[in-house]
Amino acid sequence: MLDRPVESRAPAERRPNLRQAPLSGEPIEPEGLTVTALLAALRRRRWVLILCAVLFPVVALIAAKQLTPRYTATTTLLFETQNYSDPVRGTFLPESTTDAVVSSQVEVIRSLSIARRVARQFNLDDRPEFSWWLRDAQRVSTPWYRLREALAQRLSALSPDLAALVAPEPPAEVPPKETAEIEAAEEARARLLVQVVRNSRVLQVQFTSEDPRLARDVANLVADLYIADQLEAKFTAVRRANDWLDGQVAKLRQELQTTESQIADLRASSGLRQGTNARGISAEQLSKLNTDLIEARNAQAAAVARLAAARGGQGTDLTALGASNLVQQRAALDTARSELQRLQANLGDRHPDVAAARSRVNDAQRAVGGETGRVVQALEAEVRATTARVRSMEEQLRQQEARVNQSQTAEIQLNALEREAEASRSLQRAVLERAQITASQTAIEKADARVLSVGTMPGSPSFPKVPLFVAAATVLGGLFGLLVIWFLEQADSTIRSGDEVRSALSLPNLALVPMLRRGLLGRHRVEDYVVRKPLSPFAESMRTLRAALWLGAEPPRVVVITAARPGEGKTTTSVALARSAAMNGERVLLIDCDVRQPSLGRIFRAEGAAGVTDLLLGQAVLERIIRRDHLSSLDYIPAGAAEIHSLGLFMSEAMAGLLDRVRRDYDLIVLDAPPALAMADARVVARLADATLLCVKWRDTPRSVVRNSLGLLEDAHARVVGVALTQVDAKVHGRSGYADAEVYHPRYGGYFRE
Repeated sequence: MLDRPVESRAPAERRPNLRQAPLSGEPIEPEGLTVTALLAALRRRRWVLILCAVLFPVVALIAAKQLTPRYTATTTLLFETQNYSDPVRGTFLPESTTDAVVSSQVEVIRSLSIARRVARQFNLDDRPEFSWWLRDAQRVSTPWYRLREALAQRLSALSPDLAALVAPEPPAEVPPKETAEIEAAEEARARLLVQVVRNSRVLQVQFTSEDPRLARDVANLVADLYIADQLEAKFTAVRRANDWLDGQVAKLRQELQTTESQIADLRASSGLRQGTNARGISAEQLSKLNTDLIEARNAQAAAVARLAAARGGQGTDLTALGASNLVQQRAALDTARSELQRLQANLGDRHPDVAAARSRVNDAQRAVGGETGRVVQALEAEVRATTARVRSMEEQLRQQEARVNQSQTAEIQLNALEREAEASRSLQRAVLERAQITASQTAIEKADARVLSVGTMPGSPSFPKVPLFVAAATVLGGLFGLLVIWFLEQADSTIRSGDEVRSALSLPNLALVPMLRRGLLGRHRVEDYVVRKPLSPFAESMRTLRAALWLGAEPPRVVVITAARPGEGKTTTSVALARSAAMNGERVLLIDCDVRQPSLGRIFRAEGAAGVTDLLLGQAVLERIIRRDHLSSLDYIPAGAAEIHSLGLFMSEAMAGLLDRVRRDYDLIVLDAPPALAMADARVVARLADATLLCVKWRDTPRSVVRNSLGLLEDAHARVVGVALTQVDAKVHGRSGYADAEVYHPRYGGYFRE
């Protein structure tokens, strides 16, 4: 029987040309985060969100109850600087308070000096709340410390190193008194909060402590210390100002005495007396000397001019110079020259009259030269006399100016000293007045800040704020729940709807087979439910599956129903589909091809009966192995005896002959095949059939497993026509938000009968 394996499928004329969606090996592409998809995911996994939104507040509430409550007291201050007046100008100084000044008061209040006085006042170094060494000493009384200490003592005899590793760290040593005070003050500063009220000069001093009374007292004490420090600083500044002003007064007095002594000495040395106008007398004398000097210089200039005229001779009025003889002689000379020129022009140079005329010209020239020399000598004597007089008067003027300058210098120095003395007197009066004002200011000095409202004992803790904690935990729980839902959605690689079947497998989803719960089944079996409840949603899903197979271009007769792995509901689907088709009046044959784990014998109570393996081995005839269902008109063939060589049987010609024979007698032949991923029998049987239906368990089978099994069927040239999602939870899927969940809406309840 096995000597000739099947080399090809059934003849082409016996197999319908079925439409088949192509298989795709591409990775699954996400649908995208749409509002609908998000709401659907929230609806499917709402219990995760609800659990996180409830669990987080509960944990926060429990944790808040375990925390040590802290109380915060608030003291309010108003910072306002005083307006001081200028005693010299008689005006008020401008306002100098700025935001920076107000903000700097925050650091002044939080200074370490104030914190140390607070720590000293309330002995904060003796309180575990502010002393870390006291809190560390409390570890000794904890059960965990005693347990580790006892365990270390037991291990010390066995291994000192192990005992040292297990032994707890001993408590810290108590620091010195000053160091402890500083540490407590630093901890108090950490609990002290000072802030400026927006757009104001109001300062809020807040202190937080586990003791509400201590919180109130510390807040009020910090405000009082701040105001007291301001007053002390102002009193110190006033005292320093008074001391400085007193020193300035003494210094000015000494300088005034020195200046007055210098004035007296200068008057004595210069001969100036108080009230004498030395400058007026000197001015009159200088004026007379200047007038005489000007006249002398004019006379000198006139003499020099006459001397120059006498020496030049030409074009000068010599009569005015007192030289009338010289004028006459020059006139005679001019006449002789004119006569000589006339004779030369008429008689020539050699005529005796010309020679006589030339002799007369020479005599006239000698007479003019002698007279000119006499006049020039007289004028030179006059010039020397006027020059000597000018020099004498200039010397007198210089001597007088020197005396005047000396007097003026002394007077200028005297005036300067007098002005300096007057300025010293004025400054001394001003400093004395300021000293008196500063001395009187001490009595009226007040701080720049005042208390608006004192701190009161807080009635409720400021930490932890249980309502705020619970609200924040609720929001955080909701966000964490959304994160968990997103992670679960991303990590869920199963198939949950027909849309995911089409997007992930490129195959149509032919039916959604609902899961039958135990309470719904009652005493019925799952395989019998389609007969017992023909109007149920389960039976309708079988009719939907049969209609999907029938609505093709040419309905297949031989249909293989397989799955990727066991437990997918393929056998239940095979039996229910076959019975549903038989109840519709079709001639249906169901063959159990899962030889290694047969199920039809158990379902139809025909264990041990001869079946398909016996037929393929030639140990039985077809008429003997075909049996009739006791609940419907379905015919079925059990698996028969277990056969380890079942693959060879399905590849044999006998199997092809069996399918050819039953095609003539039945409208639909359903082959219940083993899982396709692990068993080769399913691929061989799928190759021989007209169509293959893959069962996938809803929200259970990973997509990678389904795709791998589809790849194996594709390699076997099987015609996979679609997928049936099995064991679908109707209630869960109805709330999922997927499009195909509409069939489970209560509006369709009138069409079904459970």
